[in-house]
Amino acid sequence: MTSELDATASAHDGADPLRHYRSLFTGAETPLVYFDGNSLGRPPLAVAEMLAGFVDDEWGGRLIRGWDERWMRLPFDIGDRIGKVAIGAAPGQTVIGDSTTVLLYKLVRAALAERRAADPARVEIVVDRDNFPTDRFIVEGIAAECGARVRWIDVDLDGGVTSEALRSAVGAHTAVVLLSHVAYRSGYLADAAELTAIAHGAGALIVWDLCHSAGSVPVRSDEWGFDLAVGCTYKYLNGGPGSPAFAYVAERLQPVLAQPIQGWMGAADVFAMGPEYAPGDGMRRWLSGTPPILGMLPMTVTLDMLESAGIVAVRAKSIELTEFALAVSDRILAPLGVKVASPRDPDLRGGHLTLSHPTMRAVTQRLWQGDVIPDYREPDGLRIGLSPLSTSFGEVVRGLRRVADAVRDLSDDTH
Repeated sequence: MTSELDATASAHDGADPLRHYRSLFTGAETPLVYFDGNSLGRPPLAVAEMLAGFVDDEWGGRLIRGWDERWMRLPFDIGDRIGKVAIGAAPGQTVIGDSTTVLLYKLVRAALAERRAADPARVEIVVDRDNFPTDRFIVEGIAAECGARVRWIDVDLDGGVTSEALRSAVGAHTAVVLLSHVAYRSGYLADAAELTAIAHGAGALIVWDLCHSAGSVPVRSDEWGFDLAVGCTYKYLNGGPGSPAFAYVAERLQPVLAQPIQGWMGAADVFAMGPEYAPGDGMRRWLSGTPPILGMLPMTVTLDMLESAGIVAVRAKSIELTEFALAVSDRILAPLGVKVASPRDPDLRGGHLTLSHPTMRAVTQRLWQGDVIPDYREPDGLRIGLSPLSTSFGEVVRGLRRVADAVRDLSDDTH
Protein backbone atom coordinates (compact mmCIF):
# COMPACT_ATOMS: atom_id res chain seq x y z
CA MET A 1 0.00 0.00 0.00
CA THR A 2 2.80 2.39 0.90
CA SER A 3 4.67 1.96 -2.38
CA GLU A 4 1.43 2.23 -4.36
CA LEU A 5 0.55 5.59 -2.76
CA ASP A 6 4.08 6.88 -3.33
CA ALA A 7 3.99 5.79 -6.96
CA THR A 8 0.62 7.45 -7.51
CA ALA A 9 1.81 10.68 -5.90
CA SER A 10 4.97 10.62 -8.01
CA ALA A 11 2.92 10.16 -11.17
CA HIS A 12 0.69 13.09 -10.26
CA ASP A 13 3.68 15.29 -9.52
CA GLY A 14 5.38 14.30 -12.76
CA ALA A 15 2.31 15.17 -14.81
CA ASP A 16 1.52 18.41 -12.91
CA PRO A 17 1.79 21.38 -15.30
CA LEU A 18 2.20 23.72 -12.30
CA ARG A 19 4.91 21.71 -10.51
CA HIS A 20 7.67 24.26 -11.24
CA TYR A 21 5.92 26.90 -9.13
CA ARG A 22 6.61 24.93 -5.94
CA SER A 23 10.34 25.68 -6.18
CA LEU A 24 9.55 29.41 -6.07
CA PHE A 25 8.45 29.26 -2.40
CA THR A 26 10.62 29.44 0.70
CA GLY A 27 10.77 26.15 2.58
CA ALA A 28 9.24 24.01 -0.15
CA GLU A 29 12.52 22.07 -0.49
CA THR A 30 12.48 21.00 3.19
CA PRO A 31 10.84 17.85 4.64
CA LEU A 32 8.26 19.99 6.47
CA VAL A 33 4.68 19.25 5.38
CA TYR A 34 2.56 22.37 5.15
CA PHE A 35 -1.20 21.81 5.27
CA ASP A 36 -2.13 25.34 6.33
CA GLY A 37 -1.75 27.45 3.20
CA ASN A 38 -5.42 28.36 3.49
CA SER A 39 -4.54 30.22 6.71
CA LEU A 40 -1.10 31.62 5.87
CA GLY A 41 0.58 30.97 2.54
CA ARG A 42 4.27 30.20 2.22
CA PRO A 43 6.43 33.21 1.32
CA PRO A 44 7.64 33.34 -2.30
CA LEU A 45 11.43 33.37 -2.55
CA ALA A 46 11.40 36.62 -4.53
CA VAL A 47 9.76 38.57 -1.69
CA ALA A 48 12.92 38.94 0.40
CA GLU A 49 14.85 40.53 -2.47
CA MET A 50 11.88 42.72 -3.39
CA LEU A 51 11.48 44.10 0.13
CA ALA A 52 15.20 44.68 0.53
CA GLY A 53 15.24 46.61 -2.73
CA PHE A 54 12.23 48.62 -1.65
CA VAL A 55 13.88 49.58 1.64
CA ASP A 56 17.13 50.56 -0.05
CA ASP A 57 15.80 52.26 -3.16
CA GLU A 58 12.23 53.53 -2.75
CA TRP A 59 11.98 54.06 1.00
CA GLY A 60 15.62 54.83 1.65
CA GLY A 61 16.39 56.59 -1.61
CA ARG A 62 13.20 58.38 -2.53
CA LEU A 63 11.82 58.87 1.00
CA ILE A 64 8.66 61.00 1.09
CA ARG A 65 8.84 61.46 -2.68
CA GLY A 66 7.71 57.84 -2.98
CA TRP A 67 4.13 58.86 -2.24
CA ASP A 68 3.94 61.12 -5.27
CA GLU A 69 5.94 58.81 -7.49
CA ARG A 70 4.14 55.49 -6.86
CA TRP A 71 2.76 54.74 -3.44
CA MET A 72 -0.45 56.78 -3.67
CA ARG A 73 -1.52 54.64 -6.61
CA LEU A 74 -0.57 51.26 -5.17
CA PRO A 75 -3.88 50.53 -3.35
CA PHE A 76 -5.70 50.93 -6.66
CA ASP A 77 -3.09 49.38 -8.96
CA ILE A 78 -2.70 46.25 -6.84
CA GLY A 79 -6.46 46.19 -6.27
CA ASP A 80 -7.05 46.17 -10.01
CA ARG A 81 -4.55 43.31 -10.40
CA ILE A 82 -6.44 41.29 -7.80
CA GLY A 83 -9.63 42.15 -9.64
CA LYS A 84 -8.23 40.91 -12.93
CA VAL A 85 -6.27 37.85 -11.77
CA ALA A 86 -8.24 36.53 -8.80
CA ILE A 87 -11.83 37.78 -8.59
CA GLY A 88 -13.04 38.55 -12.12
CA ALA A 89 -13.52 42.29 -11.69
CA ALA A 90 -13.02 45.05 -14.23
CA PRO A 91 -10.68 47.92 -13.27
CA GLY A 92 -11.82 50.59 -10.84
CA GLN A 93 -13.76 48.32 -8.47
CA THR A 94 -11.14 46.80 -6.15
CA VAL A 95 -8.84 48.46 -3.63
CA ILE A 96 -6.30 47.30 -1.04
CA GLY A 97 -6.49 48.97 2.34
CA ASP A 98 -7.47 47.80 5.80
CA SER A 99 -7.86 44.45 7.53
CA THR A 100 -10.63 42.06 6.55
CA THR A 101 -12.54 43.02 9.69
CA VAL A 102 -12.44 46.74 9.00
CA LEU A 103 -13.41 46.32 5.35
CA LEU A 104 -16.29 44.01 6.25
CA TYR A 105 -17.53 46.64 8.68
CA LYS A 106 -17.33 49.37 6.06
CA LEU A 107 -19.16 47.42 3.37
CA VAL A 108 -21.88 45.83 5.51
CA ARG A 109 -22.52 49.11 7.34
CA ALA A 110 -22.72 51.07 4.07
CA ALA A 111 -25.03 48.51 2.46
CA LEU A 112 -27.37 48.51 5.47
CA ALA A 113 -27.57 52.31 5.47
CA GLU A 114 -28.37 52.47 1.76
CA ARG A 115 -31.08 49.80 1.88
CA ARG A 116 -32.74 51.31 4.97
CA ALA A 117 -32.71 54.76 3.38
CA ALA A 118 -34.50 53.33 0.36
CA ASP A 119 -36.95 51.33 2.49
CA PRO A 120 -37.08 51.79 6.30
CA ALA A 121 -38.64 48.33 6.67
CA ARG A 122 -35.37 46.70 5.63
CA VAL A 123 -33.78 46.15 9.02
CA GLU A 124 -32.39 42.61 8.77
CA ILE A 125 -28.87 41.39 8.05
CA VAL A 126 -28.78 37.75 6.99
CA VAL A 127 -25.76 35.60 7.91
CA ASP A 128 -25.23 31.91 8.62
CA ARG A 129 -24.33 30.60 12.06
CA ASP A 130 -21.25 28.82 10.72
CA ASN A 131 -19.75 31.83 8.97
CA PHE A 132 -16.29 32.86 10.13
CA PRO A 133 -16.41 34.47 13.60
CA THR A 134 -15.32 37.89 12.33
CA ASP A 135 -18.22 37.98 9.89
CA ARG A 136 -20.73 37.05 12.56
CA PHE A 137 -19.27 39.40 15.15
CA ILE A 138 -19.27 42.31 12.70
CA VAL A 139 -22.92 41.69 11.83
CA GLU A 140 -23.95 41.51 15.47
CA GLY A 141 -22.07 44.72 16.24
CA ILE A 142 -23.57 46.62 13.32
CA ALA A 143 -27.06 45.41 14.19
CA ALA A 144 -26.64 46.64 17.77
CA GLU A 145 -25.17 49.94 16.60
CA CYS A 146 -27.90 50.65 14.07
CA GLY A 147 -30.98 49.16 15.68
CA ALA A 148 -31.15 46.39 13.08
CA ARG A 149 -31.76 42.65 13.43
CA VAL A 150 -29.70 39.59 12.61
CA ARG A 151 -31.48 36.84 10.70
CA TRP A 152 -29.55 33.61 11.23
CA ILE A 153 -29.31 30.71 8.80
CA ASP A 154 -28.68 27.30 10.33
CA VAL A 155 -26.38 25.14 8.21
CA ASP A 156 -24.87 21.68 8.13
CA LEU A 157 -21.34 22.01 9.56
CA ASP A 158 -20.09 19.61 6.87
CA GLY A 159 -21.62 21.81 4.18
CA GLY A 160 -22.76 25.41 3.87
CA VAL A 161 -25.49 27.80 2.76
CA THR A 162 -27.74 26.32 0.09
CA SER A 163 -30.14 28.11 -2.22
CA GLU A 164 -33.09 26.73 -0.31
CA ALA A 165 -31.73 27.97 3.00
CA LEU A 166 -31.16 31.48 1.70
CA ARG A 167 -34.59 31.69 0.05
CA SER A 168 -36.21 30.84 3.37
CA ALA A 169 -34.23 33.57 5.16
CA VAL A 170 -34.66 36.61 2.89
CA GLY A 171 -37.73 38.73 2.36
CA ALA A 172 -39.20 42.21 2.57
CA HIS A 173 -37.20 43.02 5.72
CA THR A 174 -33.81 41.96 4.35
CA ALA A 175 -31.29 44.74 3.82
CA VAL A 176 -27.99 42.87 3.53
CA VAL A 177 -26.84 39.28 3.07
CA LEU A 178 -23.29 38.35 4.15
CA LEU A 179 -21.97 34.98 2.96
CA SER A 180 -18.64 33.23 2.51
CA HIS A 181 -17.88 31.86 -0.95
CA VAL A 182 -15.89 28.98 0.59
CA ALA A 183 -16.85 27.96 4.12
CA TYR A 184 -13.88 28.25 6.46
CA ARG A 185 -14.66 25.03 8.35
CA SER A 186 -15.91 22.52 5.75
CA GLY A 187 -14.57 24.02 2.53
CA TYR A 188 -18.10 24.09 1.07
CA LEU A 189 -18.15 26.07 -2.17
CA ALA A 190 -21.31 28.15 -2.43
CA ASP A 191 -23.12 28.78 -5.70
CA ALA A 192 -22.30 32.48 -5.65
CA ALA A 193 -24.16 33.36 -8.82
CA GLU A 194 -27.42 31.77 -7.68
CA LEU A 195 -27.21 33.07 -4.12
CA THR A 196 -26.52 36.58 -5.41
CA ALA A 197 -29.58 36.36 -7.63
CA ILE A 198 -31.72 35.20 -4.68
CA ALA A 199 -30.56 38.15 -2.55
CA HIS A 200 -31.27 40.57 -5.38
CA GLY A 201 -34.68 39.02 -5.95
CA ALA A 202 -35.52 39.89 -2.34
CA GLY A 203 -34.37 43.49 -2.85
CA ALA A 204 -31.22 43.08 -0.72
CA LEU A 205 -27.56 43.81 -1.29
CA ILE A 206 -25.09 40.97 -0.85
CA VAL A 207 -21.56 41.08 0.57
CA TRP A 208 -19.28 38.17 -0.29
CA ASP A 209 -16.39 37.03 1.90
CA LEU A 210 -13.77 35.73 -0.56
CA CYS A 211 -11.06 34.95 2.00
CA HIS A 212 -10.94 31.23 1.24
CA SER A 213 -11.53 31.47 -2.50
CA ALA A 214 -9.44 34.35 -3.91
CA GLY A 215 -6.43 32.78 -5.59
CA SER A 216 -7.73 29.21 -5.35
CA VAL A 217 -11.24 29.13 -6.81
CA PRO A 218 -12.39 31.06 -9.90
CA VAL A 219 -14.49 34.07 -8.91
CA ARG A 220 -16.47 36.10 -11.45
CA SER A 221 -17.55 39.12 -9.45
CA ASP A 222 -18.81 41.15 -12.39
CA GLU A 223 -20.38 38.26 -14.27
CA TRP A 224 -22.19 36.96 -11.18
CA GLY A 225 -23.52 40.40 -10.30
CA PHE A 226 -21.75 40.88 -6.97
CA ASP A 227 -22.55 44.05 -5.08
CA LEU A 228 -19.70 44.02 -2.58
CA ALA A 229 -16.91 41.67 -1.55
CA VAL A 230 -13.98 41.47 0.85
CA GLY A 231 -11.03 39.10 0.86
CA CYS A 232 -7.77 38.64 2.71
CA THR A 233 -4.41 38.34 0.96
CA TYR A 234 -2.31 36.22 3.32
CA LYS A 235 -3.82 32.87 2.31
CA TYR A 236 -3.65 31.89 -1.36
CA LEU A 237 -2.20 35.28 -2.37
CA ASN A 238 0.80 34.79 -0.04
CA GLY A 239 0.86 38.39 1.15
CA GLY A 240 2.38 37.55 4.54
CA PRO A 241 1.11 37.76 8.14
CA GLY A 242 -1.43 40.55 8.47
CA SER A 243 -1.16 41.71 4.87
CA PRO A 244 -4.00 44.13 4.01
CA ALA A 245 -7.33 42.91 2.70
CA PHE A 246 -9.11 44.01 -0.47
CA ALA A 247 -12.57 45.42 -1.03
CA TYR A 248 -14.69 45.13 -4.18
CA VAL A 249 -17.52 47.59 -4.77
CA ALA A 250 -19.47 47.25 -8.01
CA GLU A 251 -19.16 50.37 -10.12
CA ARG A 252 -22.94 50.88 -10.17
CA LEU A 253 -22.97 51.23 -6.36
CA GLN A 254 -19.95 53.44 -5.86
CA PRO A 255 -21.82 56.76 -6.16
CA VAL A 256 -24.63 55.75 -3.79
CA LEU A 257 -22.86 54.07 -0.87
CA ALA A 258 -21.46 56.17 1.96
CA GLN A 259 -18.15 55.11 3.50
CA PRO A 260 -18.71 54.92 7.27
CA ILE A 261 -15.07 55.43 8.37
CA GLN A 262 -14.22 58.80 6.88
CA GLY A 263 -10.48 59.32 6.77
CA TRP A 264 -8.17 61.67 4.96
CA MET A 265 -7.11 59.11 2.32
CA GLY A 266 -10.71 58.74 1.19
CA ALA A 267 -11.21 62.45 0.58
CA ALA A 268 -11.63 63.92 -2.86
CA ASP A 269 -8.52 66.07 -2.40
CA VAL A 270 -6.22 64.23 -0.02
CA PHE A 271 -3.91 67.18 0.61
CA ALA A 272 -6.48 69.97 0.70
CA MET A 273 -6.75 69.52 4.49
CA GLY A 274 -10.12 71.23 4.26
CA PRO A 275 -12.60 71.82 7.07
CA GLU A 276 -15.14 69.27 5.79
CA TYR A 277 -15.02 65.74 4.40
CA ALA A 278 -15.86 65.37 0.72
CA PRO A 279 -15.59 61.74 -0.47
CA GLY A 280 -13.33 60.89 -3.38
CA ASP A 281 -14.58 59.40 -6.59
CA GLY A 282 -14.71 55.68 -7.24
CA MET A 283 -12.75 53.40 -4.95
CA ARG A 284 -10.78 56.23 -3.36
CA ARG A 285 -13.67 56.89 -0.98
CA TRP A 286 -13.22 53.40 0.49
CA LEU A 287 -9.79 54.22 1.86
CA SER A 288 -9.54 55.66 5.36
CA GLY A 289 -6.03 55.93 6.74
CA THR A 290 -2.56 55.77 5.23
CA PRO A 291 -2.20 52.58 3.18
CA PRO A 292 0.26 49.92 4.47
CA ILE A 293 2.65 50.00 1.52
CA LEU A 294 5.12 47.43 2.87
CA GLY A 295 2.26 45.03 3.49
CA MET A 296 0.98 45.33 -0.08
CA LEU A 297 4.15 44.43 -1.92
CA PRO A 298 4.67 40.68 -1.25
CA MET A 299 1.35 39.64 -2.77
CA THR A 300 2.37 41.06 -6.14
CA VAL A 301 4.79 38.14 -6.57
CA THR A 302 1.94 35.62 -6.27
CA LEU A 303 -0.27 37.72 -8.50
CA ASP A 304 2.43 37.37 -11.17
CA MET A 305 2.36 33.59 -10.69
CA LEU A 306 -1.43 33.44 -10.82
CA GLU A 307 -1.56 35.52 -13.96
CA SER A 308 1.02 33.27 -15.58
CA ALA A 309 -0.57 30.00 -14.49
CA GLY A 310 -4.20 31.07 -14.91
CA ILE A 311 -6.89 30.57 -12.28
CA VAL A 312 -8.50 27.77 -14.32
CA ALA A 313 -5.30 25.69 -14.14
CA VAL A 314 -4.91 26.55 -10.46
CA ARG A 315 -8.43 25.33 -9.77
CA ALA A 316 -7.83 22.15 -11.76
CA LYS A 317 -4.81 21.31 -9.61
CA SER A 318 -6.71 22.25 -6.45
CA ILE A 319 -9.40 19.71 -7.33
CA GLU A 320 -6.78 17.10 -8.17
CA LEU A 321 -5.02 17.68 -4.84
CA THR A 322 -8.17 17.45 -2.74
CA GLU A 323 -9.44 14.40 -4.67
CA PHE A 324 -6.09 12.71 -4.08
CA ALA A 325 -6.16 13.65 -0.39
CA LEU A 326 -9.63 12.13 -0.11
CA ALA A 327 -8.46 8.92 -1.76
CA VAL A 328 -5.46 8.66 0.58
CA SER A 329 -7.69 9.40 3.58
CA ASP A 330 -10.11 6.69 2.54
CA ARG A 331 -7.22 4.22 2.35
CA ILE A 332 -5.32 4.95 5.55
CA LEU A 333 -7.53 7.11 7.79
CA ALA A 334 -11.07 5.82 7.33
CA PRO A 335 -10.13 2.42 8.85
CA LEU A 336 -9.09 4.34 11.96
CA GLY A 337 -12.51 5.97 12.27
CA VAL A 338 -11.60 9.29 10.66
CA LYS A 339 -14.52 10.86 8.80
CA VAL A 340 -14.57 13.46 6.04
CA ALA A 341 -16.35 16.63 7.19
CA SER A 342 -16.27 18.32 3.78
CA PRO A 343 -18.27 17.84 0.57
CA ARG A 344 -17.03 14.95 -1.55
CA ASP A 345 -18.35 16.49 -4.75
CA PRO A 346 -15.47 18.65 -6.07
CA ASP A 347 -17.98 21.11 -7.53
CA LEU A 348 -19.13 21.81 -3.97
CA ARG A 349 -15.65 22.03 -2.44
CA GLY A 350 -13.00 24.74 -2.31
CA GLY A 351 -9.29 24.23 -1.70
CA HIS A 352 -9.32 22.57 1.72
CA LEU A 353 -10.68 19.50 3.49
CA THR A 354 -11.66 18.83 7.08
CA LEU A 355 -11.09 15.41 8.61
CA SER A 356 -12.98 14.59 11.80
CA HIS A 357 -12.00 12.36 14.73
CA PRO A 358 -12.22 12.79 18.54
CA THR A 359 -8.41 12.87 18.82
CA MET A 360 -7.82 15.66 16.28
CA ARG A 361 -7.01 18.42 18.76
CA ALA A 362 -4.24 16.32 20.26
CA VAL A 363 -3.25 15.07 16.81
CA THR A 364 -2.71 18.64 15.63
CA GLN A 365 -0.48 19.44 18.60
CA ARG A 366 1.62 16.34 17.99
CA LEU A 367 1.93 16.98 14.27
CA TRP A 368 3.09 20.57 14.79
CA GLN A 369 5.90 19.31 17.01
CA GLY A 370 7.02 17.05 14.14
CA ASP A 371 6.88 19.66 11.33
CA VAL A 372 3.56 18.56 9.88
CA ILE A 373 1.34 21.62 10.02
CA PRO A 374 -2.44 21.43 9.56
CA ASP A 375 -4.82 23.38 11.77
CA TYR A 376 -7.63 22.45 14.11
CA ARG A 377 -11.24 23.60 13.98
CA GLU A 378 -14.02 22.66 16.37
CA PRO A 379 -15.64 20.23 16.59
CA ASP A 380 -12.91 17.57 16.21
CA GLY A 381 -11.75 18.85 12.82
CA LEU A 382 -8.26 18.64 11.31
CA ARG A 383 -8.20 21.09 8.40
CA ILE A 384 -5.99 20.26 5.42
CA GLY A 385 -5.29 23.32 3.27
CA LEU A 386 -3.65 22.52 -0.07
CA SER A 387 -2.26 25.54 -1.92
CA PRO A 388 -2.07 24.60 -5.60
CA LEU A 389 1.06 26.59 -6.42
CA SER A 390 3.14 25.36 -3.49
CA THR A 391 1.79 21.90 -2.49
CA SER A 392 2.96 18.65 -4.06
CA PHE A 393 1.17 15.31 -4.17
CA GLY A 394 4.12 13.68 -2.42
CA GLU A 395 3.67 16.15 0.42
CA VAL A 396 0.04 15.06 0.75
CA VAL A 397 1.01 11.42 1.18
CA ARG A 398 3.77 12.17 3.69
CA GLY A 399 1.50 14.38 5.76
CA LEU A 400 -1.52 12.10 5.82
CA ARG A 401 0.65 9.14 6.84
CA ARG A 402 1.78 11.15 9.83
CA VAL A 403 -1.86 11.99 10.60
CA ALA A 404 -2.67 8.28 10.54
CA ASP A 405 0.24 7.48 12.87
CA ALA A 406 -0.85 10.15 15.34
CA VAL A 407 -4.53 9.09 15.31
CA ARG A 408 -3.50 5.47 15.82
CA ASP A 409 -1.15 6.27 18.69
CA LEU A 410 -3.53 8.63 20.47
CA SER A 411 -6.48 6.27 20.03
CA ASP A 412 -4.44 3.48 21.60
CA ASP A 413 -3.53 5.79 24.50
CA THR A 414 -7.22 6.26 25.36
CA HIS A 415 -7.93 2.55 25.63
